[in-house]
Amino acid sequence: MSEPVVIRSGVELPARREEIELHTSDGLTLVGELSLPLDREPVATIVALHPLPTAGGFMDSHIIRKAAARLPALADLAVLRFNFRGVSSPRGTSDGQFGDGVEEEHDLAAAMAFVAERGLPHPWIVGWSFGTEVALKFGLEQPIDGAILLSPPLHRTTPDEVAAWAASDKKLIALIPELDDFLRPTEAEEKFSSVPEIDLVRVEGGRHLWVGETQTARVLNEIVERLNPAAAPLPTTWNG
Repeated sequence: MSEPVVIRSGVELPARREEIELHTSDGLTLVGELSLPLDREPVATIVALHPLPTAGGFMDSHIIRKAAARLPALADLAVLRFNFRGVSSPRGTSDGQFGDGVEEEHDLAAAMAFVAERGLPHPWIVGWSFGTEVALKFGLEQPIDGAILLSPPLHRTTPDEVAAWAASDKKLIALIPELDDFLRPTEAEEKFSSVPEIDLVRVEGGRHLWVGETQTARVLNEIVERLNPAAAPLPTTWNG
């Protein structure tokens, strides 16, 4: 019998992976990937929105890449990740140019249309940094179960856009790193006070970029606890 594989940074577990294209209402083609459990149907779906393109964010930003590499196998989740407009990765380059968190409304809508077309179950938006701005500004318009915000900076989201989530039946979870560069827990509690239902998670020792296996595992476990709690906590080894 082979030795168990320790799940660390570069490990990619088995999944059905498909290169996809998304088509926006303003005529752009975005490149992405859909990852599904290898031999069964997913129980829920992650629509991953990556960090700021002008700061190097793309569909391979490490938390998003690791979610796609691990969660189909470990938690029966579908993971849809893609490059926002004008963004390049080894998968390719999406049409268009950076829309400063405004034009990306069309990109999110295209991703959600793809989810509906494929019949993917229980979609959740998982946004990281800039991706949280797009999620907060435009996620309420989409048929999602909820949104998970990783390191939300709240640079582009207005107080009214945040407060609108209070009147929604969509769940809102925010993971706030203790040592974040932009928004730390105490300030986050104030900024999100208009949404009393929010599940605001303080992450001790956490940083904006979630570097290191300890922080990666914390983020992925928090996601799985919401989307498929039966699969939490995630194992640290893989026996195939």
